[in-house]
Amino acid sequence: MDAIFDYLQRVLTYPLIEVFVELALIGFVVYWFVNFLEGTRGERLFRGVIFLVVTGSLILSFLVRHYGFERLQFLYSRFLVAILIIAVAAFQPEIRRALIRIGQPRFLWGTSHQLTRTIEEIVTATSDFSSSRTGAIMVIERKVALGEFISTGVALDAQVTSELLRTIFYPGTPLHDMAVVIRNDRLVAARVQLPLAETGSHDRIDLGSRHRAAMGISTGSDAIVVVVSEETGIISIAENGLLTRNINDSDLRNRLTIAMTEPSLVERFRKTQRRPLSSEGVSS
Repeated sequence: MDAIFDYLQRVLTYPLIEVFVELALIGFVVYWFVNFLEGTRGERLFRGVIFLVVTGSLILSFLVRHYGFERLQFLYSRFLVAILIIAVAAFQPEIRRALIRIGQPRFLWGTSHQLTRTIEEIVTATSDFSSSRTGAIMVIERKVALGEFISTGVALDAQVTSELLRTIFYPGTPLHDMAVVIRNDRLVAARVQLPLAETGSHDRIDLGSRHRAAMGISTGSDAIVVVVSEETGIISIAENGLLTRNINDSDLRNRLTIAMTEPSLVERFRKTQRRPLSSEGVSS
């Protein structure tokens, strides 16, 4: 605690504008890094490293000030170097992904073009699934990370294309069962197991496993889920635990555009465009 008070006293001697700019830059970098790692294994590792560094620094500062453990301070400084080396090795996939993103032109002109292309790929694949009556369930992650569910499936990191989606859900392929998860313009996992909605919570509706899974994951998160029935070819969308059926390509495109590129308009769209769940039976 004494070290913290000393630090605050020193900070008060600096120009306020300088302190504000430095804190703002540090906060921005930390926020970007945490947001970049959200929903990944690196997020938990990052929290562990930060906990070790902050806790160790506070305890060591207290011991050195009151008891003079200089050798312990020397060893801790070497320990921090080892932690840095280990962190670089452990964060290698995340660092590589960050550098790739920095090198991509979307940092210059935004992500709207990629998201629009991704939406068109999803709509194209969904239309094909409906025509061929191929069962499919696609989960689009939004603000709430789905890392705990992604870990149950097969990890991928591929650009979303209609060809890839059709290949994954082609009957008989190893990944066709269960769901795929899409984050921004990347397909991050396939064969993902989702929580099922309770059967007793839907009046007069006999839901199949895909539709129950879609409603289950959308109840516990803000994800939007696209489902295609292999029995009827009907396209449905689950959002906030509610299922909207008989979606056509235009409706699907509009819903995905608002959900993925204009989150501030979701509530307005939901009030004007949502259709009530019909009493027609749904099957997987």
